[in-house]
Amino acid sequence: MTHGFETLAIHAGQEPDTATGAVVPPIYQTSTYAQDAVGAPRRGYEYSRSGNPTRDALQECLAALEGGRSALTFASGLAAEDTLLRALCRPGDHVVIAGDAYGGTYRLFAKVTEPWGLSFSTAPETDIDAVRAAIRDNTRLVWVETPTNPLLNIADLANLAQVAHDRGALLVVDNTFATPYLQAPLSLGADVVVHSTTKYIGGHSDVVGGALIANDDELLTKLAYHQNAMGAVNGPFDAWLTMRGIRTLGVRMDRHCDNAEKVADFLTRQSAVRQVYYPGLPEHPGHEVAAKQMRRFGGMVSFRAAGGEAAAIDICNRAKLFVLGESLGGVESLIEHPGRMTHASVAGSPLEVPADLVRLSVGIETIDDLLADLEQALGSVSQ
Repeated sequence: MTHGFETLAIHAGQEPDTATGAVVPPIYQTSTYAQDAVGAPRRGYEYSRSGNPTRDALQECLAALEGGRSALTFASGLAAEDTLLRALCRPGDHVVIAGDAYGGTYRLFAKVTEPWGLSFSTAPETDIDAVRAAIRDNTRLVWVETPTNPLLNIADLANLAQVAHDRGALLVVDNTFATPYLQAPLSLGADVVVHSTTKYIGGHSDVVGGALIANDDELLTKLAYHQNAMGAVNGPFDAWLTMRGIRTLGVRMDRHCDNAEKVADFLTRQSAVRQVYYPGLPEHPGHEVAAKQMRRFGGMVSFRAAGGEAAAIDICNRAKLFVLGESLGGVESLIEHPGRMTHASVAGSPLEVPADLVRLSVGIETIDDLLADLEQALGSVSQ
């Protein structure tokens, strides 16, 4: 029987406990397991870096939600990314990354894997011809986010998958902003999906984690080997918290989208704002592609302040209900200045973000309260 997204979020990998009937999977807070005989671990578990029932439940759920054969979860999104790169690339290989990418991802490439011998170049994820031209004979991966962080550009995943596969490269898609509720990259041709589960999947700003999901058995075997060998796995309590968040992902994302649509519309009518980035706006250059490959347009909104960098910083500092903080995807609304905060690591690089940019993670609070807070924060710079 085929089940809907919300049903899978609540039930996939989360059958009632066979010992007690508990409807919530237990937290197996253990490092090791008793074995029935030498070389005969009970139920296949021997050491929690290699396998843990709570983590397995989360992995099964994520695989079901993304339409993947299997999932692997990690201590953070960057731990997942690093494991992916070490598993699939070798010194001398090359990766094409999006022209608008998370600052931590750029730092991983520029400061960690490039000195190791993995080269990379950037290409606008919205320009298929530019991506095609950036691919070399030794390109192993094409790596994109969609929507991107923080400019909310939209990549056409089906076309990018074709371009990558034509040259023998794999397409890696960071689906953190969209979540599997809004977008299914594997069904569009992606080979690996990456998540920072810290964000919308966990959804409550109380746990850090990451994930990789794929369909190819050989690829998954490599990733699983490196997950165990490198060891950056999430602990059982973190896995349990993330799974708790997943159960409400669908209903939360609907509310995030509802609120973000209203916030974006409000911002387009403010004199203190000179440009709004939100793929749900008809004038957004990626609107048609987003409408084709996404269920809705997400909970992230970015805008540029009419008064420049000083005005952008002032708006961030004056917001009250929008909490000034990094990260995103929690039930509470957040505001930040990417140039000084989440994307400081790309300053001076081709990925440098506008100095007057403000990024909003629109939460699930009462929308009138959020709009009132933005109005007072923006009013301080529009007078």
